[in-house]
Parts: sequence; structure tokens; C-alpha cells
Amino acid sequence: MKRSILKAMRLMLLTVLLLLLVKLPASAQTARHYTELTFPPLPEIKVPAYTRYKLDNGIIVYLMEDRELPLVGGTALFRTGERWEPADQVGLASLVGEVMRTGGTKKHSGEELNTLLEQKAASVETSVGIASASAGFSSLSEDLEEVFDLFAEVIQEPVFAQEKIDLAKTQGRGDIARRNDNPGGIAGREFQKLIYGESSPYARTVEYATLDNISREDLLNFYQQYFYPNNMMLGIVGDFDSQKMRQMIQEKFGNWKPNPQLKMPALPNVSQANKGGIFFVNQPQLTQSYIQMGHLGGLLNSPDYAALDVLNGVLSGFGGRLFNEVRSRQGLAYSVYGAWSPRYDYPGIFVAGGQTRSETTVPFVQAIFAEIKRIQDKPIAPEELAFAKESVLNSFVFNFEDPSQTLSRLMRYEYYGYPDDFLFRYRRQVEATTVADVQRVARTYLQPENITTLVVGNAAAIQPPLTSLAAKVTPIDITIPAPRTTATSQQ
Repeated sequence: MKRSILKAMRLMLLTVLLLLLVKLPASAQTARHYTELTFPPLPEIKVPAYTRYKLDNGIIVYLMEDRELPLVGGTALFRTGERWEPADQVGLASLVGEVMRTGGTKKHSGEELNTLLEQKAASVETSVGIASASAGFSSLSEDLEEVFDLFAEVIQEPVFAQEKIDLAKTQGRGDIARRNDNPGGIAGREFQKLIYGESSPYARTVEYATLDNISREDLLNFYQQYFYPNNMMLGIVGDFDSQKMRQMIQEKFGNWKPNPQLKMPALPNVSQANKGGIFFVNQPQLTQSYIQMGHLGGLLNSPDYAALDVLNGVLSGFGGRLFNEVRSRQGLAYSVYGAWSPRYDYPGIFVAGGQTRSETTVPFVQAIFAEIKRIQDKPIAPEELAFAKESVLNSFVFNFEDPSQTLSRLMRYEYYGYPDDFLFRYRRQVEATTVADVQRVARTYLQPENITTLVVGNAAAIQPPLTSLAAKVTPIDITIPAPRTTATSQQ
């Protein structure tokens, strides 16, 4: 019986394929090389119509109607972040972001919120990252009023229930205990420390001791320091009437009192902690090496950002130099990448790396350096430029397929003080990038002498040894500091 069903399915599939072939023109039935394919030009980026206004209490609001589906989503941004938590309480901001939602509100417990939202296939979530905090909701348009009410509750009336703080801290301790299980995770974490410094807010890690230092009062204080309407942006997109939405926002947020004394701390200073050098984490169980190498980078508002993105396109991705040379031609990598990775308001990183067999670790590192030198010394070919620009612009256009993506980008630009037309400037600058521009930014921004190299691998299996790259190889101890035996969560 089962065999006859499978036979019938195969016959049906074959029939469909034959019908498709009959309908296709002869030119479409002939296989062609990908270089012979032609595609329509990229569409122009169009920002959907939106409204921006400000409430009397300081909330900046963006509204963007989109009636394609009966859905509504929103995001609130708050100017805060992990970079402003105390050095002896690393993990505080993340706990605030988690328990703000799971700990419930003055009207509903966390479990009650879960039940109410699940019944409506809706969500309300909160989080705090390095440079911002966010709260978001999604809902069917018919349930908008009830879900938006819960969203406003979570933002304005969190109670930070002690049992949820304890649960989050227990889960955090579990994350600490497992953090050395993934060699890729080790490489990413330790590389950040090598570039920014162990004590930098952009590289600090949560430890048992820092979790033990955090009390419920600390979460309340952090919340009360930053969560005010005059420190908030709200963006809503979807199937709604703007006039009714304005009334709803006024009703739910209009009476929230601002803090006229609100003052943001200064941004942390950033400098490169290690300029050059080979660093090593020994993991005897590994049969391959995980490598990251690079130096401090720059910001998105650099006048050369577009040319640097084209440089990324030349170096990375399918068809990029690193893939073609290091992986395909030399066979030195399972994966390989290289990118100038800027940030909005603090320096990012130029980073290259990948995974390779233990015995090809040294040739892999040498090959990366060789490609950096080559792109600095010799102009790229015109076809490389065209391929890179096309790749960059294709990726950029797909960031605006959905109105919610566009609204999120507009909010981020205002949050970090970028001009309204930043996205249009970027596209024009990519299109104007030349071969000479790519070589210029490669020479200006890539600094081989400052490249710090981190290898996570098996010392015994790496032959030739890392000392063939440099006389000094600095070992990194990733032992997890033990928890205090008498420590308990502060109440």
C-alpha cells in the first residue's frame, strides 16, 4: 500500500514537471552559466508615509500605517544600556530587561501576562542591550487595545518580583557554568576583551560574583534612573488608524510623569587594549582552530563608511577574495570572513577569522595577512568592484522589504543622532565608490601592525606551532572564577 502511494506521488510530480517544461520558452529550458543571467535593476528605496510627533511629557512617537495584514507591532526605545551598569554588578541591566517583563506588573503577575497574551497569540517583550533598552509588542489588529494596555503596563508599572529575579539569576549562573562549552563562543568573548580591554563595558562578562552583588533594589534603582517618558521613543507600524492610535497613546502614556532632572552618563572611553600579538586558548579536545584577528574600527558616520562596506564585499562572502583564495584555492578553511564592522556611537572592530584544521592554523593566519596586504598594495579589478557593489546594494535593499524594518531604522537613526537621509546618502555613496576608493580605505583603515590574533585550539596539534608567527605567544586563562561558597542572592 505504502509503495503504491509513493509511486503515485512520483508520477504526479513528474507530470507537473513535464507540464512546466512544456509551458517554458526554449531559452528558459537551456541551462546557462550564472554570469549570463540578467536581472532587473534594484528597486528604489521608498520610505512609507509616516507621522512623527512628540507628547507633552517628552515621548517621541513614530506612526506608520500598513494595511496589508491585520497585524500591529510596536517598539519603545530607552536611552540606557549595559555600558552604564556598575563594574561590580555586570549583568544588572540584562536582569532589568528580563524581569521587567517576567516579573509582572502592579495589575498582573508574569504568569497572568503570559496567559492573557497567549490567548490572543500576542506578545510583549523587554530587553536591555549594550547601548539601549527596548520593549516591544505584536498583536492582531482586533486585539490591539487590550495588548497595548498590557504593553503600557509593563513599561510603566513593573514590580520586579523577587522570585523571578532569583530564577533569572539561577539561569545566569547556568550560562556562566556552560560558557566554555562552545569554542566559537570562547573566541568571540575573549577577542572582545583583547580589543576593548577586560574592564571595558563593551567586553565585560557576567561572573558569579557580579550576579551575587545584584539585589532587587538595584534593579528598581536602574529602572528608576532611566525609564521615563522624556527618555523614550515609540514606534508603531501596522493595521491601525493613526488618529485612533494617537488617542490610545495619549490615554496610556500621556499621564506618565517625565523626569526634568534626567541626565545621561558620559559614554565610556574606548581605546585598543592590545595592538598586535598572538594570543592562545588551549583546548586539547579540539581537532580544529577557531581564529579571530583584527583591531579597533570606527563608526557608522565615517565619511568612508560606504567605501568600507564595498571593501567588505571584496573581501568576504561567496565570491569574495577570502572565500575564493583561502577557502577554495588553498583549502585552508571550513569558514572564513573579514569585515569592517562599525557601531553607531562607539568604535567597532575590523575582524577577520574563521575555522581551520589544527595543522593549517599558521598558514590560515598567514593567508589572511597576505590578502590584507594584497588589497592595500594592488588595485582591485573592475569586475571585483562591480560584484562587491552589487552585493552590498542587494543586501541593503532587502533591509527595507517590510515597513517595520524601515521604521526601526528611522528610529535608530534618530536615537543615535544620525541625519534623516542617512540611508539615501549611503546608497548614493556606494554607487559612487571607485577602485581607487577601495584601495584608499584599505590603506587608511586596515592596520596590519595593530592586528591582534586570537587562536582557540589544540596546542599539541597545531604544527607548525604558533611561535612560527611570533616569538611570543600569550596564553589566555579562561578558568571560570568559582562562586563564593557562602554567597546568597541579596534580598
